[in-house]
Amino acid sequence: MFRRMGLGRGPLVGHGSETELDDMMRGQGRLRAGSRFGLLAGALGTALVLSGCNEKNTYAAPPAAKVTVAAPTQMPVTLYAEFTGNTAPVNAVNLEARVEGFLTAVDYTDGEAVKKDRLLFQIEPDQYAAKVALQKALLESAGATLRNAQREYDRQADLGQREVSSQRTVDEAKTKLDTAKADVAAAEANLKLAETSYGYTTVRAPFDGVVTRHLVDVGAVVGTSGVTKLATILQVNPIYVYFNLSEQQQIDLRDDLAKAGKTLKSLREEKQDMPVEVALQADTAFDYSGKVDYIAPQLDAATGTLELRASLANPNVALVPGLFVRVRLPIGKIDNALLVNDTAVMANQVGSYVMVVGTDNKVEQRQVTTGPVEGQLRVITKGLKADDKVVIGAIQRAVAGNTVDPVAGAMAAAPEGPKPAPAALTNGTGTKSNP
Repeated sequence: MFRRMGLGRGPLVGHGSETELDDMMRGQGRLRAGSRFGLLAGALGTALVLSGCNEKNTYAAPPAAKVTVAAPTQMPVTLYAEFTGNTAPVNAVNLEARVEGFLTAVDYTDGEAVKKDRLLFQIEPDQYAAKVALQKALLESAGATLRNAQREYDRQADLGQREVSSQRTVDEAKTKLDTAKADVAAAEANLKLAETSYGYTTVRAPFDGVVTRHLVDVGAVVGTSGVTKLATILQVNPIYVYFNLSEQQQIDLRDDLAKAGKTLKSLREEKQDMPVEVALQADTAFDYSGKVDYIAPQLDAATGTLELRASLANPNVALVPGLFVRVRLPIGKIDNALLVNDTAVMANQVGSYVMVVGTDNKVEQRQVTTGPVEGQLRVITKGLKADDKVVIGAIQRAVAGNTVDPVAGAMAAAPEGPKPAPAALTNGTGTKSNP
């Protein structure tokens, strides 16, 4: 009765039936039983976790990074000294009007390549042709006077020998003869001057070359106050390249030539071939070749440099005057040089270096001394051995001190065919010198 009335357990909530109250009581019992089961399960799980923490953990290291390696390429290499120069024509002549008159013809196309003696300009020739004709007539007149004076002198001389004519008469005849001879000589000189002036009415190419645009148009009067520039003709095949050696470069070149038994003096005086190679500023390959044909006998006091000149064949006029070019001279030869991919060579504050994989597959940063580039390869003059494994692929994975997994690769292809040793680098017996 007390339970029905809610006594002993607090006030009843709501006004449900006795059955509903019994159901509520049974539900609370089930919740308490479920709570006890959950606590038991949690205790068991905690025990399992604690037992698992007692097992020893092991670290699995990541696999070694794969890098591509290759041994240096070995091949003979010629060493060069490189300079900056500029191209210039072998001949450059201003075409000028040397006589006065109207320009009657321009007989070429601006920029045309012409042969020697090609007619380029014509100045009105009529007045000069008339002067030639006049001088020829005067020469004939003087010749007639000379012949008459000669006959008169011969006659007076004969009469003088027979004492028929006085000596004074003979002397006067001799004077007239000499005067007639002088008149003939003067007439011949005047005729030559007239013919020369007449020749100046035509302006011809003095050599094979290329003519610039004309500076005077047909109908203009030229030569009124001295010579008049009409155009310029340039000879560009062959073409010259001028370049200068600094004082230190001269010393280096002298030392390199001395190893081959040569001197600058011997190159200059014995006319020995000293080859050069030329490349345009934007080119990587030295496609043009020639020979040094002039070495200045003294330094330029203003710059302290020594001027050299090379002559290059230029049949297709690929090189034009006024270009800045790169010039290189052979200064030595390495018979068995070591080369690596140029992309494998890096630089830091110390200098150039490459990454090398040792026998234990550990990476080493190797400082090297570099030489010239041969195609895609860079010459290494110091710091590498022929059997070193140089990292050429996945270089960013090659960290100094780390162990890597090297994969065999190959260096870039070498330029086709080694170049023969230049004549300037031989000692006269065909033996090549090494710097």
